[in-house]
Amino acid sequence: MASHADSGAQKTVVLAYSGGLDTSCILVWLREQGYQVVAYLANIGQDEDFTAAKQKAEKLGAIKVIIDDRRDVFVTDYIWPAVQCGLIYEKRYLLGTSVARPCIVQGIVQAAIDNKASFISHGATGKGNDQVRFELGVAALAPNIKTLAPWRMPSFYNRFQGRADLFAYAQQNGIPLPVTPKKPWSMDANLLHISYESGVLEKPSTVAPRDLYQMTSDPESAPDKPHLLTIHFKEGIPIRVMDHTEIKEITDPYKMLEHLNLVGGRHGVGRIDIVENRFVGLKSRGVYECPGGEILYQTHLDLETYTLDREVFHIKEELAVKLAKLAYNGFWFSPEGQYVFGCVKASQKDVTGTVHCKLYKGSVHILSRDAPIGLYNEQLVSMDVQGDYEPMDAEGFIKINGIRLRESHRTAHS
Repeated sequence: MASHADSGAQKTVVLAYSGGLDTSCILVWLREQGYQVVAYLANIGQDEDFTAAKQKAEKLGAIKVIIDDRRDVFVTDYIWPAVQCGLIYEKRYLLGTSVARPCIVQGIVQAAIDNKASFISHGATGKGNDQVRFELGVAALAPNIKTLAPWRMPSFYNRFQGRADLFAYAQQNGIPLPVTPKKPWSMDANLLHISYESGVLEKPSTVAPRDLYQMTSDPESAPDKPHLLTIHFKEGIPIRVMDHTEIKEITDPYKMLEHLNLVGGRHGVGRIDIVENRFVGLKSRGVYECPGGEILYQTHLDLETYTLDREVFHIKEELAVKLAKLAYNGFWFSPEGQYVFGCVKASQKDVTGTVHCKLYKGSVHILSRDAPIGLYNEQLVSMDVQGDYEPMDAEGFIKINGIRLRESHRTAHS
């Protein structure tokens, strides 16, 4: 980690800027340390007033403000591979923040290169996962660029020991304060999900406030009539959404996920409230909304079970668990991450077909599936037709598999 004492010409730093209180204070503080600050804000589908954020950064002294529209890249290069690989962390979390971070890192690294900046800075705290994801991504893509992490620098965190100190600093330096009271939790949003943590959520025994959720309806108050969809996949990638309830077809990747978020959210799909294991060794409680991601995860999984060989499917499952952990821990661009991505994607060449589902009261119900290449053999499995299967063969199969069970019983009772 570099310090403000680094020598050289006028130093330029690209700051991952959100427009909020923390990164606004960091922008002014970096200028105090003698840096020229380029403010970088990635548009990855979050509900943000980018014009207001740009004007605010300019007012606070940024020499340049970059609003980088990465929405399409986020979907095609990050979300679709996550869907294709079936990434889910600790069996529940669909990695909405973890998948977004490498997308932002890729953009900010390019901004640093374009602006001949020697430093990148961020407002991630010293206890969280984002600092790791951010800096490991930079190390993989541009190892010569140094990182300034104020929340790990004593000169910063000793000065700003809480939000009261940040508010006082903002008042002293003409930094606009939030117009509305801050909600008693922190939020991170993008096209794939919204996450909520900290504040009142830090006590796992506390029920999340009912007014917390922004993407999804309460399943109890969701419509009584189900919503019917067909998702088309090609080699594990979503290529078309047919909405039978609203009678529309969508093929644009961004608009597909946007629509699934809308209808999934309306039916309360994709809510989870979990305690998870952070990479830095802490447990944290998070509440997540990921309606479109949940629909795609469930339909893709169903198509896989129909089209993949049993052993390929089971090995792919094991690799997906490994890959989800790598993505969560910040190793998206690592050699092992890219290797496992390649292995998992190789399993998807025949995962092409359609899955019909309905959304109802918080759940995704699979109705049927079809594929040009499917391993389901109706004659072979039928209870009414023998097909190419000899029932007597099962006798030897069962005897062979029973040998170790009989031997285990014999030694346990001898």
